[in-house]
Amino acid sequence: MRILFLTLLAFSTFAQQTQQKPMRLWYDKPATYFEEALVLGNGKQGATVFGGTKSDKIFLNDLTLWSGEPMDPYMNKEAYKNLPAVREALRQENYKAADSLVRKIQGKFSESYAPLGTLYVDFNHENPTEYRRELNLDKAVSTVHYHAGTNEIRKEYFFSHPDNVFVIHLTSKEKKGLNFTVQFKSLLKYATKSTINHLHAKGTAPVRADPNYVRKQGNPIMFDDSKGTRFASDILIQSADGKVVRTDSTLQMVGGTDATILVTMATSFNGFDKSPSKEGLNEDELSEKRLQAASFKGAEQLLARHLADYQPYFKRVNLSLPADNAPELPTDERLRRYAKGEKDNYLETLYFQFGRYLLISSSRTPGVPANLQGLWNPHIRPPWSSNYTMNINAEENYWLAENTNLSEMHTPFLGFLENLEKTGRITAKTFYDAPGWVVHHNSDIWAMSNPVGDFGNGDPSWANWPMGATWASTHLWEHYLFTQDKKFLEAKAYPLMRGAAEFCLYWLIEDKNGRLITSPSTSPENKFITPTGYQGATAYGATADLAMIRELFLDLIAAEKILQKDPAFQATLEKALARILPYQVGAKGNLQEWYFDWEDTDPKHRHQSHLYGLYPGTHVTVAETPSIAAAAKKTLEIKGDETTGWSKGWRINLWARLRDGDHAYKMYRELLKYVEPDGVKVNYARGGGTYPNLFDAHPPFQIDGNFGGSAAVAEMLIQSTPELIETLPALPSAWASEGTVSGLKTRGGFEVSMSWKDGKVTSLHLKGMKGSTAKVKVNGEIKSLLIKTGEVHVL
Repeated sequence: MRILFLTLLAFSTFAQQTQQKPMRLWYDKPATYFEEALVLGNGKQGATVFGGTKSDKIFLNDLTLWSGEPMDPYMNKEAYKNLPAVREALRQENYKAADSLVRKIQGKFSESYAPLGTLYVDFNHENPTEYRRELNLDKAVSTVHYHAGTNEIRKEYFFSHPDNVFVIHLTSKEKKGLNFTVQFKSLLKYATKSTINHLHAKGTAPVRADPNYVRKQGNPIMFDDSKGTRFASDILIQSADGKVVRTDSTLQMVGGTDATILVTMATSFNGFDKSPSKEGLNEDELSEKRLQAASFKGAEQLLARHLADYQPYFKRVNLSLPADNAPELPTDERLRRYAKGEKDNYLETLYFQFGRYLLISSSRTPGVPANLQGLWNPHIRPPWSSNYTMNINAEENYWLAENTNLSEMHTPFLGFLENLEKTGRITAKTFYDAPGWVVHHNSDIWAMSNPVGDFGNGDPSWANWPMGATWASTHLWEHYLFTQDKKFLEAKAYPLMRGAAEFCLYWLIEDKNGRLITSPSTSPENKFITPTGYQGATAYGATADLAMIRELFLDLIAAEKILQKDPAFQATLEKALARILPYQVGAKGNLQEWYFDWEDTDPKHRHQSHLYGLYPGTHVTVAETPSIAAAAKKTLEIKGDETTGWSKGWRINLWARLRDGDHAYKMYRELLKYVEPDGVKVNYARGGGTYPNLFDAHPPFQIDGNFGGSAAVAEMLIQSTPELIETLPALPSAWASEGTVSGLKTRGGFEVSMSWKDGKVTSLHLKGMKGSTAKVKVNGEIKSLLIKTGEVHVL
């Protein structure tokens, strides 16, 4: 597939129109808490920089360092024998019995993402002046600058993808003014040793780390010298004029003017199905080779290689919103000011681009996607294990991948699905005696696919939800729609989607009216109240299940029309699709979440999974299914706008799909509500928002809210189907006066750049494959376009 770009003149003219201020987070004091620190990453490894002057603390992470070893997919080989009893209890409307019986269809909890260690760079600079700490998103470089007495200190941090090295470049204005000590510590089992100017650390992750919400006797963290993922880290100090002094566990720089600290890391992880202890990679050798290679390049060359790798991704998209009078304040102060209702379009743009920055920084590892915290985690028992929560959060991480032009960063998640398919087929057979493959509420780096709950201790409202493969597989079709990569569709996407659909076909049964429903069925993490007052989770025919199955079947049918290799299966899907229970509208005008028009135990519940068809699904639309869209809107009105961070990100996208830009914008502002750092104890009751470092406050920190918010900005500006591109479908009044955006992607494989004024598009460019055709709705008029040369100037 050859993409032809705009002519140089047209492109340069539009680029001039879209110039914007540098995208920077900055602060006038060091970070005290994790939620104030600035994060860097190369897509596999990351650093969280506090920027201290007395002691500069830096958390280090590697995306492949988890507790545990490959899962045993046969952990509950006879679980399937309990399914008939659950279905019979539901047939008799005995929901209490169903809730009890379905617990027999559970397995182990997921493993936990682990922190690698903490680097300390101790300067003992007290009472600095003119302090500034910054993260430049345009460069993926963080800097700290301050005066220590008469001296001026500058620190520059970046994490290189091409060289797999974390770099700290330090300079002193006064000659030989750099004096500091470097040491490494870890919450894991570890040891360190030093050579002349080199510190080597190695250790092992736990063989088990129970989720932070599990309360039971015994140590929740278990180490085993013969098992678990090993890690290594190497630290080197380079200086032309300084002297390096070592102890067994530290390196000390004495009298340097310019110094570079290089940090490399590696783990023994060698795939989801290989023991990292017995079949693992040589982490020591990997880390040391990376350090040696980087040590010959120097800070300047390493930075140049880093920028050449990073900037082509980040600079693909440029957004400029109407100018306002927001003052140039530290980012935390901007957030506080914004929370009082002040305008700050720069902050809104910064948040959008920060989401793109985070995805580039945390999602470049084949088969290992960004987790609940991206890749930045300081806890040995992180919130919700910092795992892959497949009932929304893992998918929400990737909503911005395609439309904000970061398709390459989607591939780790899509590759992860190939791993899940292998364990998921065994889970489908042993837990349900079903064909195809299935995934449940939680997964981890070992591609765990079973229902969680610790073999009967999990609440069915979350533990027994079996639609993870169904939801996640729709990402494969989306990737095809945005890239038009037919080879990917044929070789990878279609087989995986087909396998997920095979399970769904088995899972569907007839209701008393001959309609196809699921049984048992839950609506993620929500509960119902029956007319008798019973509050339960396990029922049949929940709307969310059917919406996800409907979306997957529609995707597969569309894929088969392109590939034309599986007509019999297409016919089977079409017959089943026609028989699935239709959407139902409740007495309040809302979209029913359950088979019956039952009340929820929490009417304002954070999950809105039954609205999946509106977003991220595409089969419910204002134009094609207006009554269902109206019922979805009523549901959102009943739920209200106050919810957790990731949920708010989802609702902004839903309001954008409803073409209500002003409501979407209202909630976008609320997503940016300032939240104080958690510190030692998380306040779960205070609701979602944004921490000082722009991390999403679920609370606690969860990165999916960042990603959902960034995706929503694109959704307000461009929406598309394979047949139609619509410009400014949900433009908020606050952005209507003028603006420009370039580089957003659409279904059909097109790239859109445009300017607008007074709510009307004034300039529009489209890029696509040479000879392709597109329909574009612009200023209410639909234009049919032939992209003869790979680009077209529409307006």
